[in-house]
Amino acid sequence: MSESTSTSYDYIVVGAGSAGAAVVNRLSESGEHRVLCLEAGKESSDYFWSRVPAGIAKLIDNPAVNWCYSSEPDEGSGGRRIEVPRGRMLGGSSSINGMVYIRGQAQDYNHWAQLGNQGWSYQDILPIFKRMECYAGGSDELRGRDGPLRITQTPRLQVPLLEKMIEAAATIGLPFNPDLNGESQEGIGMSQVTIARGRRQSTAYCYLDPARRRRNLDIVQGAMVESLLIEKKRCLGVSYSIDGRKHEAQAEREVIVSGGSINSPKLLELSGIGQPKLLANLGITSVHDLPGVGENLRDHYSPRVKFKITEPNATYNDNARGWRLAREVARYALFRDGFLAQTSVPLRMYFRTREGLETPDATISVLPFIYEMVGRERRISRTKGITMNINVLRSESIGSIHVKSADPLEPPAIRFNFLSARHDREGLLAAMRKARELMATSPVKEVTGQELAPGAHVRTDEELLDWVRHHAETTYHPVGTCKMGIDPMAVVDPELRVYGIEGLRVADASVMPTLTSGNTNAPSIMIGEKCAQMVLAKMKRTVNAA
Repeated sequence: MSESTSTSYDYIVVGAGSAGAAVVNRLSESGEHRVLCLEAGKESSDYFWSRVPAGIAKLIDNPAVNWCYSSEPDEGSGGRRIEVPRGRMLGGSSSINGMVYIRGQAQDYNHWAQLGNQGWSYQDILPIFKRMECYAGGSDELRGRDGPLRITQTPRLQVPLLEKMIEAAATIGLPFNPDLNGESQEGIGMSQVTIARGRRQSTAYCYLDPARRRRNLDIVQGAMVESLLIEKKRCLGVSYSIDGRKHEAQAEREVIVSGGSINSPKLLELSGIGQPKLLANLGITSVHDLPGVGENLRDHYSPRVKFKITEPNATYNDNARGWRLAREVARYALFRDGFLAQTSVPLRMYFRTREGLETPDATISVLPFIYEMVGRERRISRTKGITMNINVLRSESIGSIHVKSADPLEPPAIRFNFLSARHDREGLLAAMRKARELMATSPVKEVTGQELAPGAHVRTDEELLDWVRHHAETTYHPVGTCKMGIDPMAVVDPELRVYGIEGLRVADASVMPTLTSGNTNAPSIMIGEKCAQMVLAKMKRTVNAA
C-alpha cells in the first residue's frame, strides 16, 4: 500500500472496483495529476483465491472480501432475503465474479442515448470497449487488440456435454455464435471471459497493479468513506476512517464516487444528497434535494433450472471429488489448465421469447455442474447434473436502495420488487420453457435425466411463477441507483456529474439508466474508462481556457 504523503489531491476516487480501478489508472497515467484511491477492503490471504478462476467458490460468500449484503423480504421473493454479493477488495466485484465478459447489445446503448444521454450510443462507446480489450478473436472493426483487460474465449470440445447442447440448440433455431460480443448476440456460444493463462483478469490485476508504483498515486486500503465534504454545493473532499481513526482528504479538482450500485447511493445519502424527508427521518441533514438517489434499482432475477445428467464423466460434479479432483489440482498447478482454470459458466444462449422482437430479450447460462449450500458455503453436489441460470435481459421491475440510519456501517435497505413488471413475468416463463425444450431435444435429451428444479410436475404459469418467487436468486447485476439522464429522477448528467453539486461525479453501474443485455462487469469498466476520459477532457479545456 502506498504511504499517503498529502491530504490534498487533484482527484479522489472512492472505490477501487470494476469502474473505480479504471478511473484511477487513467487519471494517474500521465503522472501530472495527484490521485488518491480509497478502498474499504483489504488484501488478505483470501486474495490468493481471487487469482484462481475456480476460487469464486471461496469468495462468493466470504465476508473477508465480500460485503455480503441481502435484500429486504418482499412479495417477488416469496418473503425471503436474497443474497447480494459485492466485492470488498481491490478490483471490487471483478475480483470475485464469474468472469464472464459480455458487453451487451448495441440496442442497450442506443436506448441510453435516446433517453437523452448524448455521447452514450453504441458508436460512441465502441471505441472505449476496444481501448480496454485485449482479445484475439472477432473482427478488427469491433474488437480491441492491445488494451489492459485480457479476454479469452472458453475453448470448445472441453466438455462433450456442451457440444450436445450446441447441436440441440441449432435444431430449435439457435445456431452457434462464435462471438457473443460481435455484430449480433443471438444464438448459442462459448463464454468470453476475463481469464488468461489460468488467471483471473480482475481490474485489480489489469488496471491497479500497473499503476501502483506511480509517484502521483496513493492507494489506501481499509478506508471506509463515511461522508463527502460539501460546502456551498461543492464537493471539497471526503471524510473516512481506518480502523476507527478519522481522516479527511481534500480534492482540488473532483471527487469520483465508484462504490457500485449499493454503496454509491448510500454514500450520497449519508452526505445529505437525496430525498430530504427520508434523510430527515434518519437525522441526516439535507444538503441537496435529489429525489432519484437510490431509486431505479434493477437486477437480473434468475431461477436456477437443474437437470440430472446420466452420461458418465460429463459434468464437473464428476471431477470435483477424490482422485479426479487431485488430478485437476495437478493440472492447474502444472499447466494452469483444467476446470479450475475455467469459468463456471462456459456456455450461454441468447434468444427472443416472442415474435416481433428485433434482438434477444432472454438468456440461459449453462453451468455444467450442480452446487448445493452447506451452511453459508457453496459446494459441488454429489448429484451429476447441470444448472441453467435463466433471466430476461432488460428487466422492467424497479426497486430501490436507501440508508436505514446515519451509521455508515449499517447496510442499506435493498428492495428489488422482483416480478412486479408483467414483461419480466412473461419473459421468464417463456425462457424457462425454452430451457426445457432444449433439454428435450436430441442429442442432449439422450443424456438428460430427471428435472430436479423446479421439477417436471411444475407446469402451469401460476405454478412456475410461484416456484420462481420462492427459489430464484439474482445474477448479481444491480444497476441504476444513481441513474444517468436528463429527467427529474436522474442523479447524474451524461458526463456523470451529480446534479446540483460541483466537483462530484459517480462512475459505476449505478449510473446505468437501464440494464444491459448480459453481465454488467464489462459495461462497468467501460463506464470507468469513459468517466476518466471526460474528466481529463474537462481539465484540458480548463487549462487551455486559462
